[in-house]
Amino acid sequence: MEEFLVKLLGHADLFAIFVSLTANVLVSIAGVLPSAFITLANLSFFGLYVGLLVSITGEAIGAIISFILYRKGIKKWRIKDYHHPVLIKLKDLEGYKAFWVILIFRILPFTPSGAVTLGSAFSKVSLWLFAIASTTGKIPSLLIEAGAIYGFMQVDLKWKIGLTLLVICFFAWRIGLHNTKKSH
Repeated sequence: MEEFLVKLLGHADLFAIFVSLTANVLVSIAGVLPSAFITLANLSFFGLYVGLLVSITGEAIGAIISFILYRKGIKKWRIKDYHHPVLIKLKDLEGYKAFWVILIFRILPFTPSGAVTLGSAFSKVSLWLFAIASTTGKIPSLLIEAGAIYGFMQVDLKWKIGLTLLVICFFAWRIGLHNTKKSH
């Protein structure tokens, strides 16, 4: 996916930033797709600093547009009668409390952005407070993500393969360990 986006950015020429921002908005609206491949494409195409700035801008715009659309969808479908405890707590979340919750969840790298945005849309938080908390929280998260991605880009192919296999083995082991504990 990253290679396709890098090629698309190359063909877009002067509109490369617009293409990247649009990709971020679409991924944000979808809510379930990771945006790390966009960050990787931005770093590959624009370089570390400009790529990071484009990624932060795209994430911010994508989150704001998604928030607006999710909130409109919640109102349109009159989703008011929900009994899930998390949704009940989110419904009354507003002001500084909402700001800090959104900020903390955005700071955590690899936290599903769609879940944070959807949860925020259920709350009483204003668009501007959401935008500020979301963007402020995304900056350190993207710095961590970009650092990891950029560092990974600098590693030789044999090390990338080794690291990837190590991560896969670790997660397979953790899942197996977790499933073993459940069965006892």
